[in-house]
Amino acid sequence: MASSKLVKAILDPKKNWFAALHKKTIANRLIPYGLRFDDLYDPMESLDIKEALARLPREIVDARNQRLLRAMDLSMKHEYLPADLQAQQTPFRSYLTDMLALVEREKAEREALGALPLQQRTLP
Repeated sequence: MASSKLVKAILDPKKNWFAALHKKTIANRLIPYGLRFDDLYDPMESLDIKEALARLPREIVDARNQRLLRAMDLSMKHEYLPADLQAQQTPFRSYLTDMLALVEREKAEREALGALPLQQRTLP
């Protein structure tokens, strides 16, 4: 329990200057492309992420896909968003983290009860 408090204190940007610097650096990399931190989660990496995205409302998933497509387009053109749009960006406004935590809790509960997994990985 003490180690988890220590880890939280180390990773908290309000308490650790290095964590704050890291958060600022990530924000500076995401804002020019109009991305959010949750956009970086890859549904092909984890079935939990894929399930969490499937449970989100369609509007949120569509907005995520539009942000990703816009970011890829800007990257290919070697351009950034205009300064007025960059000022409106909120890179750490979360939309996926809560649903992902719910999916992971359900998965842990199913494993604790000995039930079959909700989804199984299949190789193409």
